Amino acid sequence: MPDIYRADHVGSLLRPTEVKEARSAYQGGRMELSEVTAVEDRAILRVLERQKDVGMTVFTDGEFRRTVFQNDLVESVDGFVETSSPAVVRIWQGPGEQPTEPGMRHVVGAKLRQPGITDPFYSSRSDLLWEIAEIIRSEIAALAESGVQYIQMDAPRYSYYVDPRWRQHLRDLGEDPDQMFEEAVAADNHCLEGAQREGIVVAFHVCRGNNQSKWYAEGGYEAIAELLFGSLKVDRFLLEYDTERSGTFDPLRFTPSDKVVVLGLISSKEAELESSDKLLRRIEEASAFVPLERLAISPQCGFASTAPGNLMTEDQQWRKLEMVAEVARQVWGN
Repeated sequence: MPDIYRADHVGSLLRPTEVKEARSAYQGGRMELSEVTAVEDRAILRVLERQKDVGMTVFTDGEFRRTVFQNDLVESVDGFVETSSPAVVRIWQGPGEQPTEPGMRHVVGAKLRQPGITDPFYSSRSDLLWEIAEIIRSEIAALAESGVQYIQMDAPRYSYYVDPRWRQHLRDLGEDPDQMFEEAVAADNHCLEGAQREGIVVAFHVCRGNNQSKWYAEGGYEAIAELLFGSLKVDRFLLEYDTERSGTFDPLRFTPSDKVVVLGLISSKEAELESSDKLLRRIEEASAFVPLERLAISPQCGFASTAPGNLMTEDQQWRKLEMVAEVARQVWGN
């Protein structure tokens, strides 16, 4: 089994004030892109050092160069065009008003191709899926060739298949959610082929939506657990388990003996710090389905999947990451 990182996280961190101000200045024509990059560079170096200081075992740049967690694809692939209406109707749940989703209002306006309204170009969702899968596959292979030791993919759409409302939405579109899920797993396996090699840990996060402390999907993993855990060619699954919206640990019984489950027990949405006693108790409960040696812990999602970030302070964010590392040390000793 590849190295087990016990204190994990999903990647995004709250943007420091200077990063937000630099981005705003650039958008307003008051700062050059090179100046923004310099601000981001300094901020990234600081958070890398801070992650080490709090005891994390995997490190991230905080996604400080992104507006939205998935913008990279749209920005690096020719064929997407802007549209005045959202490409996806999404009802967010949680505090405050419905958030805007900058950078996500794009549709396919030509055949996609990798440079340094979809129907006219792809006859089906499936055709589009496999075109994108091939592009992502080459990107993941490039990461592996560059020596990256830990590659983590995010899957916000997998939660559609556990939420009855979203399953019905897909049926209303004329789609079969079970067939779509099976094809999604196959496409992701295709994407990951380039990372299947010695010394690389491949991880997969099943997200339920994360935008300014809101979410859009809920439901236990039972409906997808057997196929997902048994078929997806990854080393570890990062699963959201911060609230009752995620269901019970029972579906973890389908986890193969060569996979690690990272329990997302600490909320990146709510500012209140979890108690270590409760976290230890939850880990013990999960160990009834997956042995302790194949478990790890993390926040349930990132702290800022979109640039505005979730509703907490940077200090509260770091206290939560400290808690991840502290509990990992208590349970596994590293």
